[in-house]
Amino acid sequence: MGIDHRFGEPPAAFHPVVWMGKYLQACGRLTVCYAPALAFVLGSLAWCVGAVTVGALAWGLQALSFSSLAGWTTQPALTSIVVGVSLLLLMAWLLKAMLSWRMLRDEVAAVESALQQSLQAGRQRLAMLVSRDTANLSESEVRESAIESLAENLNDSVVAPLFWFVLFGLPGAAVYRFANTADAMWGYRGLRDGVHWEWAGKWAARADDVLSWLPARITALLLWLVAGGFELQTLALEARKTPSPNSGWPMAAMALALGVRLGKPGVYVLHQAGRSTRPADTASAQKFASKVVAAQVLFAQAAIILIATVRFL
Repeated sequence: MGIDHRFGEPPAAFHPVVWMGKYLQACGRLTVCYAPALAFVLGSLAWCVGAVTVGALAWGLQALSFSSLAGWTTQPALTSIVVGVSLLLLMAWLLKAMLSWRMLRDEVAAVESALQQSLQAGRQRLAMLVSRDTANLSESEVRESAIESLAENLNDSVVAPLFWFVLFGLPGAAVYRFANTADAMWGYRGLRDGVHWEWAGKWAARADDVLSWLPARITALLLWLVAGGFELQTLALEARKTPSPNSGWPMAAMALALGVRLGKPGVYVLHQAGRSTRPADTASAQKFASKVVAAQVLFAQAAIILIATVRFL
């Protein structure tokens, strides 16, 4: 998180998620043009090959780092220490690449800043953040979409990668990031850019649903915690209003925490009784999200210490 705060995203040429995206883009062009059954099989196979490759590379680096650490106790040579520290820094940098808090926060703030200039500027800036059509959104709807994106990606870009890192180390975070990227690129129903993605991307969409299921609910509970509490039964009812089995949880939690109405025109409305969003709500949403990030880091550290203690008892 220190690397993320200080440096933000790595250059695209060195960003592991960009490499994942290039692999997915190349495979997508090959799989999407076939009949549904074959497209599904090829899409599933491409996903599995990519996930195994990403996980294996991350595991290899992690194993090398840990073996170097173990060598310090028996051979504390300067060369061994330098190599071990370098590998640990590389592993930290790669973990940072699997999550993205600073960029998410800055992009949402940029939408609000653009809205203060004009509605059209706000719409154009939002289009860089979300996949929905922004051309006819009102000022409140633009702001709602930005806050929804903040809440949803708080899970996808911070809580979920850290959750899987706690359980499985760098391979867990890397495989999750691959799955989430695959869903973002392939997980569409119907047409996207003139191409029918439903069958080629079905495995990717379902895999992301499974891997995000628990982290999404943890994100909602963390928002409940930092917001000082709201009705959990209401949260559960609101979260089920979205088509996604997971994204509704952090979005509904953010709506309840702010006391506002959030929605996607013609698809769903969360916290119907809430008021319309105001400019100050973007800053408030960012404060809640920042507190969730801090809480998640503390819980992750505690969980890692607990797991290590139990393992070595």
